[in-house]
Amino acid sequence: MVKKLLIIVLTIGALFGAKMEISKDATCLIRHIKIYQTPEWAATIQVRSGEIIYFSSPKSMFEFYFEPSRWPEYQVKHNDDMRINVTDYETLEKIPAREAFYVYGSQKTSPSGDDLPAFSSKEKAEKFAKQYEGRRVLDFPQVSNGLINLLNNRLR
Repeated sequence: MVKKLLIIVLTIGALFGAKMEISKDATCLIRHIKIYQTPEWAATIQVRSGEIIYFSSPKSMFEFYFEPSRWPEYQVKHNDDMRINVTDYETLEKIPAREAFYVYGSQKTSPSGDDLPAFSSKEKAEKFAKQYEGRRVLDFPQVSNGLINLLNNRLR
């Protein structure tokens, strides 16, 4: 009984608080830049085949998320075919992107330019927004393709 409880506790501990693993060779699919030097912005998508795609920032990850057909080699037919993680900007912990909170309009920019720093809690995102003049805190469903185009200066 004690062994089982210990295994459960260790497993839960491993799931939470894990840092995003980034090799020095990891390159952003969208921007074609190495991402290990700015781990606070890193994001990943694991597709159904098991392959992990790296992104230099949440904004770049959302570009793929909203238009995966631009990269047919990954054979993503639906957004549910992806396991998405972002890095908590403050702690550098890997967090599920669909559970994260994003700050729009802050003074902090990623290697990709204007971006959406991610946080594991709304409170942490609000604190960051206040400190760096962020305009809004958004949850995953509030981030739209239109917003990503705005951040990329690609208004249609």
